[in-house]
Amino acid sequence: MIDRSVRRVASLGLAVGALLGMAGTFAPSPTLRGLAWGIDGVGLVVAGALLTVAFSRAGRELAAAGFLVFTIGQALVLSTAAMDLGASVPSFGAGLALWAAGLVLVGASDVFPIAVRALGFAAAALFGVTALQIFAGASITPTSSPLPFYAYPVFVATLAGWILALWRRQP
Repeated sequence: MIDRSVRRVASLGLAVGALLGMAGTFAPSPTLRGLAWGIDGVGLVVAGALLTVAFSRAGRELAAAGFLVFTIGQALVLSTAAMDLGASVPSFGAGLALWAAGLVLVGASDVFPIAVRALGFAAAALFGVTALQIFAGASITPTSSPLPFYAYPVFVATLAGWILALWRRQP
C-alpha cells in the first residue's frame, strides 16, 4: 500500500511533468522551452524517486527498479533542458534509452492495469527506436518529427494512466 501523501506528491510530479513537458515541446522560444522542460524534469524526478521508494517498500522490486531507471534517465534529460537542441542530443539519447528501459521494467511488473502497461510498452518502443537512431548518428533533436515528437503523447498517456491507477486502486 502506498501512503496517501506519497500518492499525492508523486501524482502532482507526474502531472506537472506531463503538462509542462508537452508545453515545452510547443514553446515559442528557447527560454520558455527550457523553463517548461526544467520544471517538468524536476517533477518527474521527484515522482520517480517517490515511486521507487514506495514500490520497493511494498516489495514490488521490478516496478521499483523501473522507476529508478526511469528517474536516472529523466535526470539526464533534465540536464539538457536549457541547452541548444543540437547540443543536447547525446545526453537526450542516453536519457531516452533509460526512459525506454524503465518503462519496460514498470510494464513488466503487474502493478498497473494492462492498458497502462501497453501504453508504457508503446512509449518504450518509440523512445528506444529514437535512442538507437541517435546512437547511430542520426540528427534527431528533442523536437524532431516523427520521432520523438509523436512518442510524447503516448508517454503522457502512460503518465496519466499511472496517476489514475495510483488513485483508483492501491498498486
